[in-house]
Amino acid sequence: MDKIAPFHNLNPHILQNPSLTHNHNHKPHKTHSFTSLAVTHTSPETPLLPSLSCDITTLNSVKAVHAQIIKMSDKPSWDTITMGNSTLITYYLDFGDFNSAAMLFFLGFVRNHLIWNSFLKEFTSFGGDPRRILAVFTDLHCRGVVFDTRLLAVVLKICARLKDLWLGVEIHACLIKRGFVLDLYLNCALINFYGRCGGIESANQVFHEMPDKEDLLWNEVIMENLRNERCVEALDFFRDMNVSIGKINCGTIVKVLQACVKMGALNEGKQIHGYVLRCGLESNLSICNSLISLYSKNDRLELARIVFESMRDRNLSSWNSIISGYAGLGCLNVARDLFHEMEVSGVKPDIITWNCLLSGHSLHGSFKEVVNILQRMQGVGCRPNSSSITSVIKAVIKLGFINFGKEIHGYVTRNALDHDVYVGTSLLDMYVKTNCLTSARAVFNNMKNRNIFAWNSLISGYSYKGLFEDAEKLLNQMEKEGIKPDLVTWNGLVSGYSMWGCSKEALAVIHRIRSSGLTPNVVSWTALISGCSQNESYEASYEFFIQMQEEGIKPNSATISSLLRTCAGLSLLHKGEEIHCLSIKYGVTEDAFVATSLIDMYSKSGKLKNAHEVFRKIQNKTLASWNSMIMGFAIYGFGREVISLFDEMCGVGIQPDSVTFTAVLSGCKNTGLVHEGWKYFDDMSTYYNIIPRIEHYSCMVDLLGRAGYLDEAWDFIQNMAQKPDATIWGALLGSCKIHKNIEYAELAAKKLFELEPYNSGNYVLMMNLYAISNRWEDVERIKASMGVLGVKNFHVWSWIQIDCKIHFFSAEEKPHPDTGEIYFELYNLVSEMKKVGYVPDVSCVYQNIDEVEKEKVLFGHTEKLAITYGLMKMKSSTPIRVIKNTRMCSDCHTAAKYMSLVRNHEIVIKDGVRFHHFRVGNCSCNDCW
Repeated sequence: MDKIAPFHNLNPHILQNPSLTHNHNHKPHKTHSFTSLAVTHTSPETPLLPSLSCDITTLNSVKAVHAQIIKMSDKPSWDTITMGNSTLITYYLDFGDFNSAAMLFFLGFVRNHLIWNSFLKEFTSFGGDPRRILAVFTDLHCRGVVFDTRLLAVVLKICARLKDLWLGVEIHACLIKRGFVLDLYLNCALINFYGRCGGIESANQVFHEMPDKEDLLWNEVIMENLRNERCVEALDFFRDMNVSIGKINCGTIVKVLQACVKMGALNEGKQIHGYVLRCGLESNLSICNSLISLYSKNDRLELARIVFESMRDRNLSSWNSIISGYAGLGCLNVARDLFHEMEVSGVKPDIITWNCLLSGHSLHGSFKEVVNILQRMQGVGCRPNSSSITSVIKAVIKLGFINFGKEIHGYVTRNALDHDVYVGTSLLDMYVKTNCLTSARAVFNNMKNRNIFAWNSLISGYSYKGLFEDAEKLLNQMEKEGIKPDLVTWNGLVSGYSMWGCSKEALAVIHRIRSSGLTPNVVSWTALISGCSQNESYEASYEFFIQMQEEGIKPNSATISSLLRTCAGLSLLHKGEEIHCLSIKYGVTEDAFVATSLIDMYSKSGKLKNAHEVFRKIQNKTLASWNSMIMGFAIYGFGREVISLFDEMCGVGIQPDSVTFTAVLSGCKNTGLVHEGWKYFDDMSTYYNIIPRIEHYSCMVDLLGRAGYLDEAWDFIQNMAQKPDATIWGALLGSCKIHKNIEYAELAAKKLFELEPYNSGNYVLMMNLYAISNRWEDVERIKASMGVLGVKNFHVWSWIQIDCKIHFFSAEEKPHPDTGEIYFELYNLVSEMKKVGYVPDVSCVYQNIDEVEKEKVLFGHTEKLAITYGLMKMKSSTPIRVIKNTRMCSDCHTAAKYMSLVRNHEIVIKDGVRFHHFRVGNCSCNDCW
C-alpha cells in the first residue's frame, strides 16, 4: 500500500504556513491544564519522552506543545500526540484553528478508522465548514503530498456527504493512474460517493468492474441502490450475491426487506426470509421486526404472527410491528388482545403503540373506541402527539362530537401542537365538516404555515354550504398570496356548484380549470356528474358523462357509482346494464360503492333478481350494501324476505342503523306486517339505541293506516315524540283514501294544506275521496281553492323503453304517433280480459259522468297505453317494464293482472310509491298497496 511521506520529513513551513492558520481572535471554549504529558512507545527503539508541564490556554500554547512532540520523537505514534483524553486535533478545533486541525488529520499518523469516521462530525460540532477539510486536502495534494488508500477513501466519503462531484471524480482519476482501482475499501468509497452524488449507474459500473467481489462490496452496492430508490436493482444484486455465495450483513437484509415492503414484493420478501433461515439469522431482532412488517403490509397476518411467535426475545419495536399490522388491517380485537399481552409481559407501550391502535380504529370506523383509547392513553400518563390528534379528530368528525373536538382543540393549543401543519389542517377540516365555518375560518386565520390543503378545505367547506361568494373571495386571496390553486381546489368548487343545482356554474369552473393551465381530470367530471345525480338532475348527469367520454377521460369507481345512481333515478335499465359492463371493463365491480349502486340500480329498474345476484357475489358486504338489498325487497313488497335478510345481517355481526330500519319498516308496510312492524319499531330504541326519526314514524302511520287501523294511526300521531310533518299527514291521507274515511282525511288534508299549500297531489287525493262519496260540491270547492292559490295539477305520465328508445305517454301532452293502433289493440285486449272475469272499476274515475263514459275514460290511463304498446312490440320472453310518476289506480292494477294472464307476459310497473311485478294474473304486492 502506498504511504504518505513521513511526518518528520515534511517541509516545516507546511505546518506553519500562515495561509493555513486560523484567525487568532477566536475565543477558546475552555482552558486546558496539564500537569504531565506521559508519552510512551511500544517500540524498544523509541526512548521514553520526558514529562511536560504546561497550561493550554492559547492557540500558541497548543502549537508549542505540538512542536515539542515533533522535536522529542523522530517517529511519533498516535499515543505520542495524545494529551489526557483529548488529541491535538481537538485542541486545534477548540481554539478555532480548523486548517491546522485538518492538516494534522491528513499528515498525522492517524490510522484508526473509527477516528477518521468521527473527524467530520467533530469538525462540524466546533463550527467548522467541512469544505475547509477538502480545501486543505487539495492544497496538500498540490504540494506533492501522497496519501494512502485508506485516507483517500475517507476523503471520498467527505466528498459524498458534501456532494462535491468534481473533486471525487478527480480522485477517481488519480486512483486509476496510480493503479489503486482494485482496492476494496476505495471501491466501496467510490460506490458510496457515486451513489450519493446522483450517479448510481456509475456506482454500479464501479462494482461491475471489480473482478473479485467481496462481501463488503456487495453490501455497499445493495445499500446505495436502496438509498437511490432503485429497489428492483437492489433485489437483483441481492439475488446475484446469494448465487455467488456472498454473505450479506444484517443491516443490509433489514434495508432490503424494507424495500420489499415499499414495493409490495411479497414473493421476494419470502425468498429473503428463506435466506435468513438458511443463514441462521432468525434470532436477529431487527430482521424479525422487518419480516413482521413485510407480511403485515401484504395482508399476510398469519405469517407475521408465526414470525412474532417464533421470536425468543421481543423488544418494543416487535410488539409495535405486530400490533400495527393487525390494527392496520382492521383486526381490532386481536390488536387489543396483543396490546394487553404486551402489558402483561412487562413491555411498556410507547406513543407509537398507542398511535397504532388509534389510527387502526379510526381507519376502520371504530370511532367510539378511538375516544376510549385516547382516554386510556392519557390515564396512564402518555401524552398524545400530533399523530394521535389527527386520528382522534377524524373520529370526532365521523361521530359529530363537536364539543369534544373543541376540547381537543384546547389541548392542541395548550401543548403548542397547533404549529404542526397537519394538526392545524385536521382541526380546520373538523370545523368545516361539522358546519362550524366561523370556527374553521378562525383556525385558518391563526395558521402560521398554511399549506394548500388548508386552503382547499376551507374553499370546499364554503362551496358545500352554498357560500360561493366566500369561496371565490378565498380563492382570490389564495392566488394573491402566491399559492396556485390545484385541481383539488377547483374540484371543490365544481362539486359545490353541482350539488346546489348550479350545473352551468359548475361547467364554467371546468372551463376555468383549462384557462389556468390545468386539465380537468376524472375527479372534476365525477364531481359534476355526482352533484347533478344527488340533485336529481339525472339527464344533465348523463350528458356530462358523455362529454367526459368525448374528452377521453376514463371513469373511476366514483364515476360509475354516480352514473348508476342516475340510471336508478330514471329507472333506465338498459343504460344501467351498459354502465355495469363498463364497471366490469374497468375492473371496479369489487368496489363497495359500485356494488351497492348496482344493487340499487337493478332494484329500481325492475330487475330484483339481478340485484340479488350482485349482492350475493359481494365478498365483504358493507352496511350500505345490506341496506340497499333490504330496501330492494321492501319496494317490491317482499316483507318476509326483508325480515330474513335483516336477521342474516345481524347474524354476521353487522349493526343496523336508522337507514336499515327505514327499509325494514317499509317492507312491513308494503306487505301489511303490522305485528312485525311494531316489533322492529320498538326494537330500534330498546335494543339498538337508535332514536326513531320522522321517516320511521311515517312508515308506522302508513303501515297502520293501510291495514285499516286508522284510529291507532291517529293516536300514534298524537303521541309522537316529534312534530308531525307533511310525510306523516300524507301517509294518513293516503290510507283514508284507501278506506274511504272522510273524517280523518279532512283532518289530515287541513294540516297538509297548511304545510304544503302548493302540492297539487294533496288536493287531488281529497277531490278523489269526495268524488267516490258523490260529494261533488266539495270537489268543486277544492277546485276553486286551487284556482285561488294558483295550484296546478302536475302532469301524469308513463313511459316504456323498447329497443333503446323511450316511448312517452301523457294525458296532457302530444299523443303517441301510434295512438290509433294502441287503442285498437287495447279494446281487443279488454274484450279478452272481460271473458276471463275482468270488470272495469269505474270508481277510479273522479268525474261526474255516467258509468259508460267513465269506462271510456279508463282506457286513457297512461300505464294501460304503455303496457299495451309493450305487448304489441316486445317478445313474450322479455318482461314489460313501465315507469309511472304517480300511484296506480285500482282499475289499472286489476287490468295489469289480467293482461299478464291473457297474454302470458311478465309486467313490471314502477309507480310513484313502489314496484308491482305481475305474473300469470298475480301481483307481487298481494293487493296490499
